[in-house]
Amino acid sequence: MASEENNRGAFAIQEYYCRTMAAPIYARLCTALGQGLSRDSETGRHVLDWPGEPTRDALPLRLIGGLHALVLAGGDDELAAIFAGEIDDLAAISTALPGILRRNDAALLPWLSGPPQTNEPGRSAALMTGLLEVARRHGPKIEILEIGSSAGLNLLIDRYRFDLGGVMIGPADSPVAIMPEWRGLPPADAPIEIISVRGCDVAPMDATDPAVARRLAAYVWAETPERSARLKAAVEMVREKSVDLEKADAADWIEARLVEPQPEGVTRVLMHSVVWQYLPERVAERIRVAMKAAGAAATPKRPIAWVMMEPNRAFARPEVRVWSRPGVAAWEIVATAHAHGSWIAGGPPDDVGKGIAAPQSAEIDLS
Repeated sequence: MASEENNRGAFAIQEYYCRTMAAPIYARLCTALGQGLSRDSETGRHVLDWPGEPTRDALPLRLIGGLHALVLAGGDDELAAIFAGEIDDLAAISTALPGILRRNDAALLPWLSGPPQTNEPGRSAALMTGLLEVARRHGPKIEILEIGSSAGLNLLIDRYRFDLGGVMIGPADSPVAIMPEWRGLPPADAPIEIISVRGCDVAPMDATDPAVARRLAAYVWAETPERSARLKAAVEMVREKSVDLEKADAADWIEARLVEPQPEGVTRVLMHSVVWQYLPERVAERIRVAMKAAGAAATPKRPIAWVMMEPNRAFARPEVRVWSRPGVAAWEIVATAHAHGSWIAGGPPDDVGKGIAAPQSAEIDLS
């Protein structure tokens, strides 16, 4: 149920995520916003009266994306000092924020109207970990169908170079090399050949448009400059050779793709990352039904698989899950990861320690 308490609580959940993901500047900002938001600004009123489920809607990241856009545009020196860590006292940040919001209402409100489109190439490394497991099970040839592709930067997954705990994949001369810190069990070292990569999004973005590139940059956390550099390099790759990205409802698109002829010896894979929480339940259920039907019809010569990187809210980390047919009866968690792919831990999770409680409405049904 929507309430001011739940809306403030979303910032506490995001603070836990940021702190767990080694982003102290954003963690402090989330705490200051959650505790100090007031109705003195239109932005504050809009956030406190948010009608939806704020965690599933990524309400804190919508607002912080708008704030970061102001900083990148040179629009507010006081805010820039907070994002740079020069103002790091929580009380000082809380004192500064009401005035920052009031004087920037017009610029900030549009950022609340749509979900973040954090098109992070680093997530491709976690997804590749899942694809390697699919290749181990069913053979090297894979056809990828990605939903929620945003600007399509993860559709470059066949063009990136990966170092996954010493397992090297992709073109050695790629302008983007993704080398996450590897923890735990090594990934499946299986031959892999990506035959095709296609994607869809309900509101796709053209990464080659300078305005879109600026929007994508605003969703990169300010304390991770290496992500900004990687984002720019990935956008240049799209400029050099475009990706196959369509505007479509995810369920409509997947239903249509799954009935297309499937080449013998190629595994058809549904792939997505940090997307499921944004899908209306009717769309998610149609995808479940379509994949279940495709799995029932799958054969050893024409397998079907599902690879996802989606968050476990209790422990503030995404999990890489793999499902495939025929032959495997249940979902398997093959890795956990940093939200932006800076580290990956192979194998099932080791849930040692205390997580954070989230409202039941914020939970994501990944079944």
